[in-house]
Amino acid sequence: MIAIVDYGMGNLRSVQKGFERVGARAEITRDAQTILAAAGVVLPGVGAFNACMDNLRRYGLIEPIRDVVRGKKPFLGICLGFQLLFTESEEFGLQRGLDIFPGRVVGFRAENGLKVPHMGWNVVEKKKPSPFLDGIADGDYLYFVHSFYVMPEDAALVATTTSYGGSFASSVATDHLFACQFHPEKSQKVGLRILANFARFAEGSQPMKIAK
Repeated sequence: MIAIVDYGMGNLRSVQKGFERVGARAEITRDAQTILAAAGVVLPGVGAFNACMDNLRRYGLIEPIRDVVRGKKPFLGICLGFQLLFTESEEFGLQRGLDIFPGRVVGFRAENGLKVPHMGWNVVEKKKPSPFLDGIADGDYLYFVHSFYVMPEDAALVATTTSYGGSFASSVATDHLFACQFHPEKSQKVGLRILANFARFAEGSQPMKIAK
């Protein structure tokens, strides 16, 4: 079972439905023991950085999430769930994140005609191989909705980049973790491929179906 962390914010049901479409069982939960016992853990997120951190703290989920990542359990962070993994964000003043990886979350600047938020389909460029990106090619389109982006201190973490007013890290990967700024659950076949890759990695199952 894949645990989708419920901290009172985010597109939880759409993420769950995405996993269901590729044949994976996913449960929305804020129970720490369920999260720790799951085959894989997903941290989604939509909303303000500080409000999400406050809710994680309120529900006692900060240490379970850190334990999951430190224990090398398969982990997927989506959108704000990606940003929360880093040291701090400048959204509404400097805000402390989970500090799992060193780096800062900074805002796009509405300059030279750049529209903020960055919203809609954009392409990714792969920077390193990852099992979470199997079947994903340079130039594949994924769906973005965000006003802030991550600047990791460790460039070796970066799995893909995307261009919007300059190049930014649109995903990072380790041997057990994948976190992305785009929304795979909203990215049709390409996004479902990423969810299927994660589910297969977490469950150790046979390749899962990709919905047409």
